[in-house]
Amino acid sequence: MNRTSKRLEPVDYLVIGHIAQDITPAGLRIGGTAAYSALTAKALGLRVGIVTACTPDLDLSELEGISISSFDSDHNTTFENINTSTGRIQFLHHQAATLNFSHVPETWRRSPIVHLGPIAQEIDPNLAKSFPDSLVGVTPQGWLRGWDKSGRVHQVEWPESSFVLEKSTAAVLSIEDVQGNEIRIDEMLSSVRILAVTEAAAGSRVYWNGDLRRFHPPKIEEVDPTGSGDIYAAAFFYRLWITRDPWEAARFATNLAAFSITRSGLIGIPTIEEIQSCLVEVLPKY
Repeated sequence: MNRTSKRLEPVDYLVIGHIAQDITPAGLRIGGTAAYSALTAKALGLRVGIVTACTPDLDLSELEGISISSFDSDHNTTFENINTSTGRIQFLHHQAATLNFSHVPETWRRSPIVHLGPIAQEIDPNLAKSFPDSLVGVTPQGWLRGWDKSGRVHQVEWPESSFVLEKSTAAVLSIEDVQGNEIRIDEMLSSVRILAVTEAAAGSRVYWNGDLRRFHPPKIEEVDPTGSGDIYAAAFFYRLWITRDPWEAARFATNLAAFSITRSGLIGIPTIEEIQSCLVEVLPKY
């Protein structure tokens, strides 16, 4: 059953993926690539749509102003992150229904930007070839995640990697998504035209046309890095669409994502003032 409650208008930025329900010390809160990237695209002034699956009672009020085509699921995709002295342990407690091209409303099938943002193996890889007239951006973290019977998340192979990346315009992933494995990054480079790799406080690096450039963020005190990679991705895809310049897209996204870590959760979505400041490139004096 489609939960969409009103007639859908065309959008500029379409995100496909689950809206997560995260278990936090402060209680349940929504998250996931779909939520963070959609809100960032909205802040950038775009008309935004989300295709997702969730329970009928999931509170989506924080996504006000975003068109949502949601299909009913028995569960919400639910994560819990536990910080330990040796690093973060992540558990997947529930997984919502899978998504394929039939779930995408006809009105949205020619959206200028289409962002495939799986978080738990929920997206049919064939979606990568379904938008020939769009800038197709991919954040593959959800295809790189598997989990055991207890729900503990671990890294897995991505058999459809070459197929998805060859059909995509650009991809953004975190160095954490591949646990620092540079071999996996090299393998992806053989299939994708533009690849951005985020590296937390170190910023990001971007591969394009056989070249590599690094982009360093301003020094900002970190409060909560949650969602910063998704904010980076939305900013990168947006700026790439506007300028067709991956270097400019990376500069803009690196700086904008840095602001997000100064606030917790969805409050980290960029403000108008932050966006305007990042649109202006300040050249160093020599």
